[in-house]
Amino acid sequence: MRESRLRAVLDAGQVAVNAWLSSDSRYAAEALSHAGYDCITVDLQHGMFGTDAAIALLQAISAGPAMPMARCAALDLPSIGKLLDAGAYAIICPSVDTAEQAAAFVAACRYPPVGRRSYGPSRGFLYGGADYVAEADRTVMTWAMVESAAALAVVEDIVATPGLDGVYVGPNDLALSLGATAGSTDFPDVVEAAIARVLDAAHAAGRYAGIFCADATTARRLALAGWDLVTPGNDIGNIKRAAARDVSIVRGGEGPAAAGGGY
Repeated sequence: MRESRLRAVLDAGQVAVNAWLSSDSRYAAEALSHAGYDCITVDLQHGMFGTDAAIALLQAISAGPAMPMARCAALDLPSIGKLLDAGAYAIICPSVDTAEQAAAFVAACRYPPVGRRSYGPSRGFLYGGADYVAEADRTVMTWAMVESAAALAVVEDIVATPGLDGVYVGPNDLALSLGATAGSTDFPDVVEAAIARVLDAAHAAGRYAGIFCADATTARRLALAGWDLVTPGNDIGNIKRAAARDVSIVRGGEGPAAAGGGY
């Protein structure tokens, strides 16, 4: 089976840099795959597209060296299976608030007798290789999102879930759940404390820790703080920032950053 670039980077002790697609441009997806990212996440939860477009985006990512992954819309066995069958090499699952939900998520990504994934890896064979079914459970990565006060309260139980590869923090939803403001490039103290707890819990359990960041500066800071996977903004937010900078420079300004999108 084709090697997981993300696993290889993480196993080497390096920080993985993840791109985030919230638009349905296959051209953009292919370009980002050649931009140096280790992996690219197709966002089914908040992205402006559905499953058919997501499959096309996974194909476009596969044209370059970045590893294709997806955020499913919800903890749903058939939809997770379809994304895996389409060639996603990792799944980020939103709103995992309990250890039971984490176990159900892992089961959705693993074939019997370990899990509940249904056989039918359509594009899996094309992208992964002829031995996909035999190797998928070892290769495909599972990332449970910690993005609520409820999940934070039991994060030690979540990261103890057998077969879970990592946890991924959605800082904006986590901020809202903790009564803080979402959308800032600087996390409030309560959110900083929360994400530090997630990072410590993940590493103590031998799991990886990933996080969405508003921009590259935040991503760099968190990478230096020990996060294993960082996402420096999404495609639309980064386009807006770059466009606003260029317009400002042309007009004689300093090129201030535009507000970025983030999930």
